Amino acid sequence: MGKLLVLGCVAIDTVRTPFGEATEVLGGSATYFSTAASFFTDVDLIAVVGEDFPEEHVEFLRRRKIDLTGLERRKGKTFRWQGEYTDQLNDAHTLDTQLNVLETFRPTIPDHYRSPDMLFLGNIDPELQMDVLNQVKRPNVVACDTMNFWINGKRDALWNLLKKIDVLIINDGEARALGQETNLVKVAKDVLARGPKRFIVKRGEYGVLMFTDQHVFGATAFPLETVKDPTGAGDTFAGGFMGCLSATRDFSEAGFRRAIIFGSVMASFTVEAFSLDRLRELDYKDVESRFRAFKRLTHFEDLS
Repeated sequence: MGKLLVLGCVAIDTVRTPFGEATEVLGGSATYFSTAASFFTDVDLIAVVGEDFPEEHVEFLRRRKIDLTGLERRKGKTFRWQGEYTDQLNDAHTLDTQLNVLETFRPTIPDHYRSPDMLFLGNIDPELQMDVLNQVKRPNVVACDTMNFWINGKRDALWNLLKKIDVLIINDGEARALGQETNLVKVAKDVLARGPKRFIVKRGEYGVLMFTDQHVFGATAFPLETVKDPTGAGDTFAGGFMGCLSATRDFSEAGFRRAIIFGSVMASFTVEAFSLDRLRELDYKDVESRFRAFKRLTHFEDLS
């Protein structure tokens, strides 16, 4: 088993969906990612919270055995996000964003974090992502996420970062904004030419696509009877994906495809409840069981 390092945000969310509302709950890209990844591997976390961040949330992350040496607590308020989903659950409508302590965050990497086997640069300023990448010994796999805010506001810095990473993981709307093209195949060709070896496009209820120079792999989303809150599903996908790779250290095409399915499994659990409530009650047997169900769902050879 390897060591997985994640940079991202730990947040307080308020979310409204057609199925209910959750106020002032645990959120943030690094929170969802590290929780999902912790089912597979050891996780080191780099993030910042304010003095108002509830200790119960810190204890939850500790119970997941996530190393919190890199979680800074600063004077001020924690990053907050408020969003709403309509019946079209693939897209969140942001109602309010308060950067608070995240606005001036400049991560310092603890010494025992500096030689990770794998690194995930969560959705944050690409200049900060590059700064963290430059502070660590080159990992086996470096993956990153981003969003339209950075794509539109810091495109040059983002393209510079992509020259140095192995895997880009973004959703289909972000992919089209990045490539300035509606056709995802054309976007993938452009992205792969700029540095990443793999380009993964999250498509919500329509599943995931993974592009390389030689292959395209598609996985459906797992059909669910209960969907309450899509918040964090993409980050949970990335956590399951990178966690699986860290645990298996199988970087073959088959290994990456297996990791895609484990990422999809973790995302499918997340949407079944608000915040991280569904992940709190999981154990690894639940993850394995849904992975097997996922395999049966997509298997089509020699059926009679």
